[in-house]
Amino acid sequence: MQETNPKPNVAKRDPALIVRSVTKVASLPTVFVKLDEAINSPRSTNKDLAKIISDDTALAARLLRIANSALYNFPQKIDTVTHAITVIGISQLRDLVLACSVIKMFKDVPETLLSMESFWRHSMACGIAARAIAAARREANVERFFVAGLLHDIGRLILLMEMSAEMTKVFSTRDQTPDLLYKIENELLGFDHAKLGGLLLKAWQLPERLEEAVTFHHHPHRARKFPVDAAVIHLADIVANSFQLGTSGERFVPPVNDEAWKAIDRAPDIMVTVVDQLMVQYNDAVQFILGD
Repeated sequence: MQETNPKPNVAKRDPALIVRSVTKVASLPTVFVKLDEAINSPRSTNKDLAKIISDDTALAARLLRIANSALYNFPQKIDTVTHAITVIGISQLRDLVLACSVIKMFKDVPETLLSMESFWRHSMACGIAARAIAAARREANVERFFVAGLLHDIGRLILLMEMSAEMTKVFSTRDQTPDLLYKIENELLGFDHAKLGGLLLKAWQLPERLEEAVTFHHHPHRARKFPVDAAVIHLADIVANSFQLGTSGERFVPPVNDEAWKAIDRAPDIMVTVVDQLMVQYNDAVQFILGD
């Protein structure tokens, strides 16, 4: 008697074509493009940047909320966007605007297979953990790691939007096997959410280090130019999964890639501080994502 294969056959699609179809209707929001252009212009002032952000009242409110959250723990309240720019920094604020903009773009993802609240909770946990690891390394801009952590699973949202039938089979297989979800994606689809997310960020012409961090967060040793960024997100993702702070669909905790420890050049005991910071900041900072 022939053994039945529990894994279904799924028609393969080109991930580049999937991203192309997405970017035709989902280009980066105008507010981020304007802000990025203004930051790169020597004529722009902090007042100009604040006006661009303040024109989007919902965005401005979110930025002020996170500026006053436990992520920063400033001794006094940040009550204007101009003040936020001064204390957080221009480059860091751009990264936060990018995160806000992308989150807003994917607010209508169907929740048949995955709760969006749970997805963004996991993403926030990964972002906070990545930020803490970067701080332990004394990185100059820890916000870029926060954003990379926040967006590391964005490819799965594209899969849920563009390949819902195929993802139903992927999730069904997940429930019947002990395999990691990204490995099932690779086996059934021919690629995984990490590759798709990286292709999306590349299509948006975002920094290559952000693209590599997302693309290789399951395989940080494959990152050619920015292995540290990929390693930080890899470890942060494992922390978020370990403490079950939301989920992006994974049932198990992925194994740690040994090369990640070498890349970040820090002893594993830094994770005690990372977890402490995550627990202090998580419940407050998650309002950045889920607050109105």
